[in-house]
Amino acid sequence: MEPGPLSRPAEQGRCVSGSPSAGAACPASLPSTAGAEPGSRPAAVAAVLPAGGCGERMGVRTPKQFCRVLERPLISYTLQALERVCWIKDIVVAVTRENMEAMRNIIQRYGHKRISLAEAGATRHRSIFNGLKALAEDQPDCKLTKPEVVIIHDAVRPFVDEDILLRVVTAANEHGAAGAIRPLVSTVISPSADGCLDHSLDRAKHRASEMPQAFLFDVIYEAYQQCSDYDLEFGTECLQLALKYCHTKAKLLEGSPDLWKVTYKQDLYAAESMIKEKISQEICVIENTKDEESVGYLLKEVLRNELNFVNITSTPLEHTGGNIQNFLIAQCYSFICVNVVSSNFQETQKFLGTLEESSLPLLYPVVVVLVYFLDLTLVPLTQEMENLMWIRELAKEVKKRNVLLSGLLINYSQVKRKD
Repeated sequence: MEPGPLSRPAEQGRCVSGSPSAGAACPASLPSTAGAEPGSRPAAVAAVLPAGGCGERMGVRTPKQFCRVLERPLISYTLQALERVCWIKDIVVAVTRENMEAMRNIIQRYGHKRISLAEAGATRHRSIFNGLKALAEDQPDCKLTKPEVVIIHDAVRPFVDEDILLRVVTAANEHGAAGAIRPLVSTVISPSADGCLDHSLDRAKHRASEMPQAFLFDVIYEAYQQCSDYDLEFGTECLQLALKYCHTKAKLLEGSPDLWKVTYKQDLYAAESMIKEKISQEICVIENTKDEESVGYLLKEVLRNELNFVNITSTPLEHTGGNIQNFLIAQCYSFICVNVVSSNFQETQKFLGTLEESSLPLLYPVVVVLVYFLDLTLVPLTQEMENLMWIRELAKEVKKRNVLLSGLLINYSQVKRKD
């Protein structure tokens, strides 16, 4: 069995990232989950991601976990999904030696936190075992604290959410092991040696095993320690190892359709489409007034009525700096900045500066629409042209940092008509 060297970034050539920075906010409460109370989860939870595959089925030279979706490696989306869950203390990624430096660069480039690296093995089970060794206190070079429960997830399943993670962790804490399942899409058949049909399985009685899975750490670590070379070489199901070697029957939990695994080249296009859909589901309207009779407030209400499938939130312009982290947690990547009867761009520039300092533009393209309601009867033509040129030049500049900026100057007369 191969050793599982741990890589931690604080030491030269070893450390990849430390604990979250002091400024990284963690949600005060977990989302409500049917059948699982947040207080029932274990105090110490870690995750292991095997990421040593070569992507043979995808038919491309780049391993699929490093294939780019919207100019960002697929594995980065998966890490972000796990990092959003503040009660996952450590995330161990098992990558091949030749991809270790590339993985370090991804962690640094996209600001990932709580990540440690272990060297992947020749097979999936061997990679997972090396990841578990990185968390085990019986290893001489262990730098991490052994968790009570460990989550095992695939690096190429980027759409996992906190709900299913909480459910499998809670069930594993009670039963020793738990995993997500989905109904079979196609009927499974067994061919005979001569290539003819031998028998088929009743699709209604079987399920597809998905990720994530979770285990009491001592259970799954003992299972891997006892695992035969044959299982390490040819096995793929972690729940089966817990049953076979530790007599632990896993609790099976129905997962959502989003748990699918990126396997083939066309899956990359499907993943891109899903990511675009997710980041367009929320718009934040930023206003320079709290007046509920203002045109900015009316615009927000119109958006809510017209885009009923999109979540519309709002915040005063002067408070945006402290709310950037909240936008990140809420997955908001579209902003409409509304300025009513004001040509002062300082607050807008301040907001864009705060936005660029955050990790938001690193993760996805951020869309910002500047809307200025000005009384053009009071604004000289030269100033109006200056405003247009300022927005145009600013758009060119921030586009280099993945912020897509556009602007609207709308004539808004302050003179009230007399009936």
